[in-house]
Amino acid sequence: MQKNTKPAKEPWIDPDDAPEWTEDMFRMAAIHRGDTLVRPATGALKTPGRPVSPAPKKQVTLRLDPDVLDAFRASGKGWQSRMNAELRKVLGI
Repeated sequence: MQKNTKPAKEPWIDPDDAPEWTEDMFRMAAIHRGDTLVRPATGALKTPGRPVSPAPKKQVTLRLDPDVLDAFRASGKGWQSRMNAELRKVLGI
């Protein structure tokens, strides 16, 4: 096998292609003076994932009759949500 005698070139990135910084970007950026961190970054511009629900659901362990569970599961994807809706309807909430 032949050796590659030429070093690989680093891809050149045009600095003009970088987006303009917004005030939020400057406010949240980490500030360094040389190798010393003056102020750590204060967060990300966008948070990953879904937004936090104002009323998150709680996970519970519940024992059900097999036929009840089979009936809800047979209704297809989203059976847990349908079960929740039925419970709410029965309770009147």
